[in-house]
Amino acid sequence: MIHSYYPGVAEIYHRSMTESRDPHLVNVLGAFALALADAIRDATEVAAGMTGAAPAALVALHQFLDGRTTEDLAQATGLTHSGAVRLVDRLAAVGLVERRPGRDGRSLSIMLTTAGRVLSSTVAEARAAAIEATLAGLGPDERRALVPLVDSLVSTVTDQRLRRRQQGDEPAGWLCRLCDAVACGRPDGDCPAANAARSNPTGVPAAGD
Repeated sequence: MIHSYYPGVAEIYHRSMTESRDPHLVNVLGAFALALADAIRDATEVAAGMTGAAPAALVALHQFLDGRTTEDLAQATGLTHSGAVRLVDRLAAVGLVERRPGRDGRSLSIMLTTAGRVLSSTVAEARAAAIEATLAGLGPDERRALVPLVDSLVSTVTDQRLRRRQQGDEPAGWLCRLCDAVACGRPDGDCPAANAARSNPTGVPAAGD
């Protein structure tokens, strides 16, 4: 935040941002990001048959968190602890997860059932289809050219989120909470988010960011 009691700082900041910003790029990228976020939300909620954080919880449990605690799930989905408890109650009520004794004997671990794993895969496929639909107008060469640009954007966003976390400003949910870890190349060291997290100087654990 730029405070008005520092004479000239706000004006300098505004001028530098105006000079370096491409208004058209900012606007069209913002519109695209919003449209894509809406499409992913709609597709995953329809696939899951549930709204809110449920689709992300199913995918995160399948990809990263199976057997972990409710607190871990809360961090991944951006929910409060009580909100995550209620979400697990909802998922358990329809047979998608089970609570089992945790590793320390005091906590409970959350495990996907067979039905939960199947539905998680359905949600992930719906997300992929929604994203693919937005790329329908691009040819093979354009898609190849887009990959390094998107990788660079993801790296930048990951670094920014980790710096926010270091300052105590916890991002609302993991960046990778709906990701397919194999598709992004994480096991082979090709995930831009994981690579940025490994090289970040903050010393803050990256988890799914």
